[in-house]
Amino acid sequence: MQFDLIVIGSGPAGQKAALQAAKAGKKVAMIVGDLGLGGGCVHNGTLPSKSFRESVYRFSLRSRGALGQEMGTWEKSDQKEVLPDIKRLLSRRDRVIDIEMQVIADQLSRNNVMVVQGMARFLNPGEIQVEDSGKTRILRASKFIIAVGSRPISPPHLKCDGKVLFDSGSILEMDKLPRTLVVLGGGIIGCEYASMFAMAGTRVLLIDKRHEILASVDREVVNHLMDRFHFHGMEIILEAEAKKVVKKDKKQTEVELSNGRTIKCDAVLVALGRRGNVDELGLDKIGMAPNERGLIDVNKNYETKVPGIYAVGDVIGAPALASTSMEQGRLACCHAFGISSATAEDVSHLYPYGIYTIPEISMIGPTEEELTAKGVDFVAGRAHYREIARGQIVGDRWGLLKLLIETKTFKILGVHIIGDSAAEIIHIGQAVMAHGGDVRYFIRNVFNYPTLAEAYKTAAFHAVNQLNAEGKRK
Repeated sequence: MQFDLIVIGSGPAGQKAALQAAKAGKKVAMIVGDLGLGGGCVHNGTLPSKSFRESVYRFSLRSRGALGQEMGTWEKSDQKEVLPDIKRLLSRRDRVIDIEMQVIADQLSRNNVMVVQGMARFLNPGEIQVEDSGKTRILRASKFIIAVGSRPISPPHLKCDGKVLFDSGSILEMDKLPRTLVVLGGGIIGCEYASMFAMAGTRVLLIDKRHEILASVDREVVNHLMDRFHFHGMEIILEAEAKKVVKKDKKQTEVELSNGRTIKCDAVLVALGRRGNVDELGLDKIGMAPNERGLIDVNKNYETKVPGIYAVGDVIGAPALASTSMEQGRLACCHAFGISSATAEDVSHLYPYGIYTIPEISMIGPTEEELTAKGVDFVAGRAHYREIARGQIVGDRWGLLKLLIETKTFKILGVHIIGDSAAEIIHIGQAVMAHGGDVRYFIRNVFNYPTLAEAYKTAAFHAVNQLNAEGKRK
């Protein structure tokens, strides 16, 4: 069969690419792998983890009060605290997945996108072979978009078995919450799951071989997060890595660290990176070679070295966010068919990050450290949630919103938030930045009371007051 576009993969990037092409009147096919519609994002990645997080967060509010309570009581209580039933915590996940799959299927059907189940493999730059249950079919197209996503990886001595050693794709398949969990890796995924399990009542030890966690995040924000981690009884061990995991018996496992310490635990989460799902794509047939992490090189329009073949989403590397992957898929399609749209450069510097730890983090623009290293003259305006009425209402006394303001122009260079609804209210700052506004927008406009959005106004006054006090601006 002949198509205008074949999209390989049905995650966020693939969906938006297929729908954009279909809206433009193109004949489109989407190849769906073993996981089903939505790919890893829907089945074992973003939606399951965030659904689990929401359940854990609500449980923590009910069981410990809005402000939380100290968790460092394991030795005194002899670990007799009753943990919640993981099946109840995961019931939200199952419901969300079912509904999201139906939503995706309906969208594709309404737009006449042909869904083909199976594993795709290139035969040449214009032809793929799709295998499913022993049956093979050949599909052809003038354009292809590779959106196959990525999967967790782990070193040979930490191979996940789904019983004691887990990765981010299997951690939510455990039959009960562990009393003690060792998390290997202080990146986004490791920190997210560490905070979720800690808030559910698990004793968590977070281990990273580097000297800091979340290296790309503003240090002040990370310090706030670490304070919360410590408050809830989490232990953070830096500049160490797991040398060996020894299963002592059915109930106990020991993790031997490079610093000489041995930790007893019930389960281990390996969060040490991801690899692109390219092994079975037959990229050698089209003269394309991914790097050692299975990532594909693309140009500014997401086109690979092979004309007419594009790659988007996790398979091209950072930022590897569902939100940016969606936009990459849409933009790649627009370029492929000459559809007028924004370019990759128009949005590349304005996308926000959402890190769904508890508390959550969101940010847009450079950090304080990055601006200082570049010699930029700026001030930081801060608003603490404890000073905002809504912060008191929701019980978040830890939250912080920080605006980084260029001294000479009042221009907003970056917004960094940690606290309740951070990933939601970040878009206020994003909108002002996108339209060329400056910090005075927040001073000159009225915000609903009581809301967390008021923090923008408080942080803006703090920044401008600093400039006035230092005589830098009138």
